Amino acid sequence: MKNPLNLLILFLLCAAALSAQQPITKAEAPDDSYDIQDPVLIKTRDGASISASVVRKKGNTQKLPAILVYTTYDEGERGLIFGKRAVDKGYVGIVAYSRGIRTNLNDYMPFENDARDAHDVIDWINRQQWCDGKVGMYAGSYTGAVQWATAAKNLHPALKTIVPQVAVMPGFDFPMENNVHPAALSILWANNILKNKPLPGDIYNKWYEAGVSFRSFDSFAGQPNRIFQKWLEHPSYDDYWKSLAPTPKEYSNLNIPILTTTGYYDGSQISALEYVKLHYKYHKNPNHYFVIGPYHHFGGQGNPELNLMGYAIDPVANVSMRGLAFEWFDYILKGGKKPALLKDKINYEVMGANEWRHAPSLEKISNRTLVYYLSDSGRGENHLLSPQKPEKAGFLNQTVDFKDRVNQNNYFTSNIINESLDASNGLVFMTEPFNEAFSINGSFSGQINASINKRDMDVSMAFYELMPDGKYFYLTRYLGRASYAGDNSKRQLLRPGKKETIPLAETRMVSKQISKGSRLVIVLNVNKHPFEVINYGTGKDVNDETIADAKDPLQVKWYNSSYIKIPIWK
Repeated sequence: MKNPLNLLILFLLCAAALSAQQPITKAEAPDDSYDIQDPVLIKTRDGASISASVVRKKGNTQKLPAILVYTTYDEGERGLIFGKRAVDKGYVGIVAYSRGIRTNLNDYMPFENDARDAHDVIDWINRQQWCDGKVGMYAGSYTGAVQWATAAKNLHPALKTIVPQVAVMPGFDFPMENNVHPAALSILWANNILKNKPLPGDIYNKWYEAGVSFRSFDSFAGQPNRIFQKWLEHPSYDDYWKSLAPTPKEYSNLNIPILTTTGYYDGSQISALEYVKLHYKYHKNPNHYFVIGPYHHFGGQGNPELNLMGYAIDPVANVSMRGLAFEWFDYILKGGKKPALLKDKINYEVMGANEWRHAPSLEKISNRTLVYYLSDSGRGENHLLSPQKPEKAGFLNQTVDFKDRVNQNNYFTSNIINESLDASNGLVFMTEPFNEAFSINGSFSGQINASINKRDMDVSMAFYELMPDGKYFYLTRYLGRASYAGDNSKRQLLRPGKKETIPLAETRMVSKQISKGSRLVIVLNVNKHPFEVINYGTGKDVNDETIADAKDPLQVKWYNSSYIKIPIWK
């Protein structure tokens, strides 16, 4: 194992990745100023019971707007903090739990009942004497997905706005990203939500060393899990997953005001961004605002980390996304002023420039596109990212021995700013130094041209700025399965020995001021490590492959016609 500390950090990050909670501060501690009803059982139209908490200001008799957080995370009394925050801002606060949570876990299945049940909860809220007929929803991660489904699929007239923060999209980026399962997230999340005993901290390394299938991970860990197994029945973005997200028609009819927030380092950013893209694609003029900055999964829904993974964020980025949500509620539900940050539909902070910028659409955040080819021309131990398409066809070789369990091809960085670069057996490409400053604004795209001796592989690309001081600034990472890169709903296996085109599309957005003298660096690799499922390339369902399927090492030819597109503002 190359770096036990880094892998432990990765485990801990994944363990927390989809929690909608942050630690309760002293200022948020319980006191006697709240009137709390907990639990309240709300009946749905089909007779199920939804457990909820209602928090009101003690002694208040005025009808008020209600703020609903509909969550899957049973945090006990900690869950009341959402209701108390709403009360502190002049609202009634309701925390409702997905069907089966706090009632009977045998009735629980992620996402499947939430849109219908949340509609029924809103209907119940609207009929209460303390509600003025206006309801808003907010909070992050799983809760964000519930908001999208609730608003799009069966909008209740009382639901006036949603604030989906760092929202996941089922099957699109959770529990898999570009059709690749992160082991330390999908199995851990499903295990924790069913309140099974904690998984051993070393289970990922043991699974990796044993070489058993990903499908057997839960039984290998001694914790069979029906949620995990159900997810693995749907390795593509199929009709099951699509039924849980808005359809094109539903996006086109979604007219209520929406505020989306996320972060450059949010694990759910791909889906948070996808909701925005699709709403803008299918609706002629959506009343939808988008805010993104240097935040992780917690910062994109709460308060920012001033020192984010070793990077001191710009002073102007010190904006509470939770505070912004309540400014938005005051604007929509109480007729207050529009939040000052929302100067246009798309609002983004440029890291290193200490500046918020604003645009009417995602397409308008950049005005040029740089194209760089993954050249086979050497630059010391590395290779050139060239602005010119190579005149002569060529390629670079990479060998990946999946039977070797000593070495790993493992992407991971615990810091944004790094003193050195660990290629982890991958290929490193870098540009010549830039002769002027500019900002990267948007998502990387492009295509990889490759041939392999097998039928599939999982591709990893990490993007860095090599700054003039010699330090590496981590920008973002792409992870995707080659056989699904053209269509995440339909697997198209590679042809052994044939040159194939692998498009790069679903990547995270980033905005960063690039200094004169900096270089762009890409680390290209094929996944092989304990924390993401291993694709052995047989063409079988990857979840069923084992180390017995490894056989001959994977041989990759990365062709120099491969290229990356970089959206910039200059």
